[in-house]
Amino acid sequence: QACNEFTTHVMNLLREQSRTRPISPKEIERMVGIIHRKFSSIQMQLKQSTCEAVMILRSRFLDARRKRRNFSKQATEILNEYFYSHLSNPYPSEEAKEELAKKCSITVSQVSNWFGNKRIRYKKNIGKFQEEANLYAAKTAVTAAHAVAAAVQNNQTNSPTTPNSGSSGSFNLPNSGDMFMNMQSLNGDSYQGSQVGANVQSQVDTLRHVINQTGGYNDGLGGNSLYSPHNLNANGGWQDATTPSSVTSPTEGPGSVHSDTSN
Repeated sequence: QACNEFTTHVMNLLREQSRTRPISPKEIERMVGIIHRKFSSIQMQLKQSTCEAVMILRSRFLDARRKRRNFSKQATEILNEYFYSHLSNPYPSEEAKEELAKKCSITVSQVSNWFGNKRIRYKKNIGKFQEEANLYAAKTAVTAAHAVAAAVQNNQTNSPTTPNSGSSGSFNLPNSGDMFMNMQSLNGDSYQGSQVGANVQSQVDTLRHVINQTGGYNDGLGGNSLYSPHNLNANGGWQDATTPSSVTSPTEGPGSVHSDTSN
């Protein structure tokens, strides 16, 4: 459009000048051709300069490589630990990638790219990375040992203390009077109906009746063993241990002793 406008303007000037001096049509055509060539060269230069400017802008902003950002030391440690602990199959699942991304504060795509680059570098130079793999394997073993030791110590701390069977006084049993709720007081009239409930009072009355029927509670029996051991005789039968002389009635003769060997 600019070329056409300029050409029209030049032709109008030539027509005006033709009134004062003669101008042939060939000369007018030659001038029009010169104008068109000039405009074509200018147009080509503009296109070239425009394309160069566009390419420069594209190389600076669109195709420019992103600035390399190294991961933190902690993130690298976490990724390397996972890689060498899964060296037989270093292809983490999507869930594992998401978990690693959260731990390392990076994106899932960065985790995927790191594992891809790590696999390539490891395959190219296995000998170099074998030393690093041994270091991480030893570190993992030490961490697992510490975790087991901490778990054992925590279990021992939380578990109840087992009494020592060899030490005396580990189990302190209460006295017979305390164990049986002070039977001497129950044998008397120390418990009144106004002090205890109806259910407890009925139990106390029943216990008092039983004690009265058996002649009361005798503290002299408190020192005797609650369990009398049994011995295995020669015939394979069980017999009671020898009855203390303080308990055996003096009126009983030798024939009154019952044994499995009598048969």
